[in-house]
Amino acid sequence: MAGPEASRWAAPAAHGPVRATVTVPGSKSLTNRYLVTAAAADSPSVIRNPLVSRDSTLMIEAVRSLGAGVEEDEGGALRISPIPFGSPAGGDRSPLAVDCGLAGTVMRFVPALAAATGRPVHFDGDETAYTRPMSTILDSLESLGATIDSSDGRLPFRIDAPQGMRGGHVSIDASASSQFVSGLLLSGSLFDLGVEVTHTGQTLPSRPHIDMTVEVLSDAGVLVEEPEPGHWVVQPGRPRGLDVIVEPDLSNAAPFLAAALVTGGSVTIPHWPVHTTQAGNEFRRVAEAFGGQVEQDRNGLTVTGPAELPAVDLDLSDVGELTPVTAAVAAFATGTSTLRGIGHLRGHETDRLAALTTELTKAGAVVDEGADTLTFRSPPHTPSVWSTYHDHRMVMAGAIVALRVPGLVLDDPDTVSKTMPSFVDLWTEAVGA
Repeated sequence: MAGPEASRWAAPAAHGPVRATVTVPGSKSLTNRYLVTAAAADSPSVIRNPLVSRDSTLMIEAVRSLGAGVEEDEGGALRISPIPFGSPAGGDRSPLAVDCGLAGTVMRFVPALAAATGRPVHFDGDETAYTRPMSTILDSLESLGATIDSSDGRLPFRIDAPQGMRGGHVSIDASASSQFVSGLLLSGSLFDLGVEVTHTGQTLPSRPHIDMTVEVLSDAGVLVEEPEPGHWVVQPGRPRGLDVIVEPDLSNAAPFLAAALVTGGSVTIPHWPVHTTQAGNEFRRVAEAFGGQVEQDRNGLTVTGPAELPAVDLDLSDVGELTPVTAAVAAFATGTSTLRGIGHLRGHETDRLAALTTELTKAGAVVDEGADTLTFRSPPHTPSVWSTYHDHRMVMAGAIVALRVPGLVLDDPDTVSKTMPSFVDLWTEAVGA
C-alpha cells in the first residue's frame, strides 16, 4: 500500500555509536534458486534455514502451481517434491497460473521452468511489475521452442510448449539484468538439447549472481561450463535432489553494517560464510573504502566505523543491489563521492537512481544523478517523509539516513517484507531506540 493510508515509521535516530550483534535471516537469492532447482530435480529435496518473505513465498507458490510439493517441517525446513514431468503430448494440458508479485526472481526464473512442463502457463503480477523488462527472457524461450503470448514483452504473458522445449543455442543481451541469464541456466537442463547461452551486451551487471546460479546447479549435479566469459553451456539431464542450509542474506546484513559506518560504531553479523557467491559479501570492500575496519572470526563478521567517513569513488556494476545502502552511507561522507556502473538499477523494483536522488534531496542532501552514476556533494540534514516506492532496499536506505537525520519518517516501511519481514524490529533493537 502507498499513499496516505499506508503505514509510516518514525525510524530511530542514533544517540551514539551503534554497537550490536544482529542475526539476519537466510538469503533470498539462494532460497529462490534452490526452490527452482528442487522443483526441477529427479528426487525430493530439503532446504534448511530458508528465507521467509514475500518473494520466497511467491516462489513457493509458483513452483506449487507448476506441480511441485512444498511442505514446511517443525524445524522450519522446506521439503520439496519435484514437478512430475511427463510426456507433454499425452499429459495434462489444463492451464496453470503463476503470480509473480513484484519478485524479479519469480518473473525471470520461473518462465523457463514453466515451459518445460508442457502446459500453458499464465503469468501475472503486481501492477507495478508491469514496467519491468521481460522481453529478453520471453524472446529467448520462444527461440528455444516455446510459444509466447505477450502484447509488449512484459507482464502479463502466457507461455506454452506442448511438445516440450527443444533447447539449443540462444544469444541474449542481459545488460539490463543478470537474472535473464540465470533464468535460462536454472532450467536449461530440462530442455532436450540443454541450453547454450551467449551474452552479447557490452556490460553484464551483478555477475556474482550468475556465479551463484552455476554453483547451485553444480551442487545438484548439473553440468555447467563457461568456455569463455559470457558464454555458458548447460548439458541436458535433471538435477538431483538437494539437502542444503541457506546462508544468511549478506545483502540484508549490509544496512546493519552500514549503521556502524555512519555512527562510528561496531556491528557483528554471526555465521558470515567463509566462502560465498553472494553479492552482499562485497560490502566488506565497500566498508573498507569508507574507512571501516573489517574483521572475520568465529563470532562472525564485524565492521567498525571510522571517526569520519572519507569520500569514495566506487564501481558497483557487479553488486547493484548494494547501491541504495551504499548511497545512504556515501551521502554522509566528507567531500564528493561517486557511485558508478549502476544504470541498470533503473529497471529494478523502481528506478533506484531517481528514487535515491529524490529522497536524499528532500532530506537536504546535494545529489547529482547521471545516466550511470550518483554523485554526493553535501549530506542530508532535514527531516522529511522518505518514500519507499514499493522497494525493500529504499526502506533500508531510509533507515540509515534516519540515524543521522532525527525526525525522518519512512512511508510504507512494510514493503521491506519483500525480502526481510523482521527488518524494522531488528533495526529498532540494534539501534537501541
